[in-house]
Amino acid sequence: MNTPTTPRTTRTSTRKPANLRVLQEVALRYFMEVVRAGSVTEAASRLDVAPSAVSRQIGRLERELDTMLFERKARGMTPNAAGELLAAHARRAWLDVERVADEILALRGLRTGEVRIAATEGFAHEFLPSVVIGFQKAWPGIRFAIDMFAQAEVARRVRDGEVDIGVTVSLSSERGLKVEHRHPSPIMAVMAIDHPMAVRRLVSLAQVTAYPLALPSKVSTLRQLLDISCSRQGLLCNEVITSNHLYPLINYVSESQAITFCGEAALRRRLVEGRITAVPLRDREMNERHFEVQTLAGRHLPEAVRTFVAFLREHILEEERQGHQVAAR
Repeated sequence: MNTPTTPRTTRTSTRKPANLRVLQEVALRYFMEVVRAGSVTEAASRLDVAPSAVSRQIGRLERELDTMLFERKARGMTPNAAGELLAAHARRAWLDVERVADEILALRGLRTGEVRIAATEGFAHEFLPSVVIGFQKAWPGIRFAIDMFAQAEVARRVRDGEVDIGVTVSLSSERGLKVEHRHPSPIMAVMAIDHPMAVRRLVSLAQVTAYPLALPSKVSTLRQLLDISCSRQGLLCNEVITSNHLYPLINYVSESQAITFCGEAALRRRLVEGRITAVPLRDREMNERHFEVQTLAGRHLPEAVRTFVAFLREHILEEERQGHQVAAR
């Protein structure tokens, strides 16, 4: 005979449900500033409030969500896994608000809007301003903000929603980004028009390292490729000048026997002016970079941004077609 068993009771959690309104209030804005600044003190300075006010709002978020959001360290704070999830939510929510406002305006036609671009130096100086001028002839009400950053910072700002578009060069795929357009961006050897190497159709790193070199700083993807290739081939570089900006190097080689390195898109206007020339490099590593137009993966882009991305893509393809026609003559 089976003995009846006592029914098991189910424990009911007494934890109070989270007040989800906290995700739409000041606390979230303060939280995001701490994420960006890396410390309560710096976030408070940027927000122009007392550090205690920021600490209270972070504490409120953590109590309502019943979880820690940061790893507290001696030199600051970094978001933990829960903090990263919340930061991603906040970025997308704010971007969606911007998009909706933009689309309401777009109901009257593409008359207003803003496009925020982060670009590496070679594209920010001459290439993008020229494209923007062409775009604004058709859509004069669209405003642009173009800021210049290193390649890694371009990708970060697109991922964090601080800009709409990244225009850069890349060696590999970047997490969290959608590549709207991609094509090869080989590195060229750049020199004065009367340089001994200027008459050649192709040169190798072994040939150009026999001359003085004007090199970018070690943080650039271009310099990293150069160092990898020179190390692989056992080449020594006669480095006579370095800079973390491209155009001082271009100006230097235009008046000397030194050689620098750059992608072709950043040189077009100066090549037309005739002070420098650019010769392709035959080394494999020098042909592995790609030009990319990047946006945040999964984001529904505002109308002004979508339209400019399409315009930029068509501009690039048209330049490629013209380049192929000139080469075929």
